Amino acid sequence: MKSAVDPHHLLILSQHSEIYKQLIWLENLPDLSISAFRDPLQVIETGSKYDLVFAEPSLVCMILSHLANMKWLQSTWAGVEPLLKPSLRCDYILTNIRNVYGPLMSEYVVGYLLMIERQILPRWQSQLQMEWDDRPYNTLRGKLFGLLGVGTIGATLAATAKHFGMRVYGYTRESEACSDVDRYFHGGNIAEFAAELDFLVDCLPGTPATRGMVDAPFLAQLPRRAWLVNIGRGSTIDETALVNALSTGNLAGAVLDVFLEEPLPRGHPLWSTPNTFITSHTAARNNPADIAQVFIDNYKRYIQGEPLLYKIDFKLGY
Repeated sequence: MKSAVDPHHLLILSQHSEIYKQLIWLENLPDLSISAFRDPLQVIETGSKYDLVFAEPSLVCMILSHLANMKWLQSTWAGVEPLLKPSLRCDYILTNIRNVYGPLMSEYVVGYLLMIERQILPRWQSQLQMEWDDRPYNTLRGKLFGLLGVGTIGATLAATAKHFGMRVYGYTRESEACSDVDRYFHGGNIAEFAAELDFLVDCLPGTPATRGMVDAPFLAQLPRRAWLVNIGRGSTIDETALVNALSTGNLAGAVLDVFLEEPLPRGHPLWSTPNTFITSHTAARNNPADIAQVFIDNYKRYIQGEPLLYKIDFKLGY
């Protein structure tokens, strides 16, 4: 721990750097000097003075070699993939953002599921034609909701699914901490996990282990009635296999917020794939106040020598 005459030097590197600086400054945190930038090139000459960094991974990964004295990096994102490249240093504490996206992700997922089950778009189209549309509809109650990855976001989604009367399956590496999941699956029983699902929600982080995990064999295990929702990372899905499954009717539909390449290129097959809803990585936007609060809470822990929240394991990638 440093004294007041030898403060910690914090580098904020973000498109929202001034907002973050103001939010942190208002907390009047002890022994903290703050500098804020939007452009990583502005930091190259002075980078060695910072021992703490609060930054967007895509920006700070460009200048890691210039941050010689950095001890702790707090990501402003949940995903930290740009910092996990084997060529980059990993001799520092890396923490990410958690427990702020769950409610927004739940709104996104359930909003689309209700649209699908309650036939909202077809009814709207009937309205435009001034047609009385009394077609039957379905309900979420009793449906089987599968979570591919049950971290903090998945746990919030599980609770929301239970609120709507759905049964919840969860596939995880090993954790079974969420009591709202009715049944857990691990390792080699992923086919059993997929076999009866009505909805598959991909919440996986982007790591070497999860890359292309939702591939053709996995998709073939899903019932033809199933819908896929991806709010995790685009790299977790084999997009060619997904296009084929949707185009042949082997999968009922998909709601996709993340993609292997973003923005999704014009002319990409997913733009015209049947029963596919595309959004632009907007399922849960960052709220600067929530993001800053994670740094503030962790800084208080840091100066007291306490373990930091949401520490990333460089080998696992989350």
